[in-house]
Amino acid sequence: MTSVLKNDLLLRALLREPVPRRPIWLMRQAGRYLPEYRATRTRAGNFLALCTNPELACEVTLQPINRYPLDAAILFSDILTIPHAMNLGLEFEAGEGPKIARPVRTSADIDNLRVPDPTQELRYVIDAVALIRRELQGRVPLIGFAGSPWTVGTYMVEGGGSKTFGAIKRMMYEAPRELHRLMALLAKATILYLNAQIAAGAQAVMIFDTWGGILNPAQYREFSLHYMAEIVAGLTREAQGRRVPNIVFTKGGGAWLVEIAAIGCDAVGVDWTTDLATARKLVGSQVALQGNLDPSALFAPPETLRAEALRVLTSFGSGPGHVFNLGHGITPDVDPERVAVLVETVKNFAIAPGA
Repeated sequence: MTSVLKNDLLLRALLREPVPRRPIWLMRQAGRYLPEYRATRTRAGNFLALCTNPELACEVTLQPINRYPLDAAILFSDILTIPHAMNLGLEFEAGEGPKIARPVRTSADIDNLRVPDPTQELRYVIDAVALIRRELQGRVPLIGFAGSPWTVGTYMVEGGGSKTFGAIKRMMYEAPRELHRLMALLAKATILYLNAQIAAGAQAVMIFDTWGGILNPAQYREFSLHYMAEIVAGLTREAQGRRVPNIVFTKGGGAWLVEIAAIGCDAVGVDWTTDLATARKLVGSQVALQGNLDPSALFAPPETLRAEALRVLTSFGSGPGHVFNLGHGITPDVDPERVAVLVETVKNFAIAPGA
């Protein structure tokens, strides 16, 4: 874990320090679009077995780093590790996504929940972080992550994925105090979890608020942003003599970028529905920005993909504080060669000296 970091562009860009070029990493860069990932997952038996095996989680985390000259690795895990540790009966059904056998719907259900000890019930994640850091040997920084309380809570209350989010929205209107109790418990669990990842070697952390965008503005502030602000305030900010930057990303959160930037995070993730120039105008020099190519651009012919990537790069403008990424995760049906084109395009984009 003490290896000298050979490429710290991501950490510098997240802290709005000058960098010679834009760093790039991609959400879901380790995943089903890679044949080597599919082979490892087959060996593991199923997705959950892959997540809970530190050696295999390390292997798939490193696969995109070995294939592409990316500027960061992101821990291979899932946003539902906390409910899994709460013994809610998490399973991933083929083609169906996550299912939770014991959804959390009543006051008594919330009473029965316990904040997991990351060094015990989530030990497999912490061991994976330590192993990945060791195996990276300082090549690039390692990003740890967690789901936001609101996003994780949607799965816990709905019992899985949802199109209407009827169960959690019903709770929000009928029993807001109970929902706040659940969010507060998840915020506490997430602070412990992310800090344990940092202690094990994560050099930056990200909060994924995948479903914040389904809320109206007042609900977003009350049930999502408030608890992400709590988490940011509780995070370890320095480890091994270096600042540990954090990124907050709400999918569909373009209308709330100013409010997200104000919670004390270092960087805000931007999805592809907001222009980066607009986002930058809104947040000014308060935070770095991460994003925001439409993941579907990876289906485009190489010349179109290059043009789209350059459009994103130029839309940010000059100066520090941009990490190139997709506006959401890579989809499984993407050709790995297109990812190579994208990474090469971003790495070859020259920025002014000192910018």
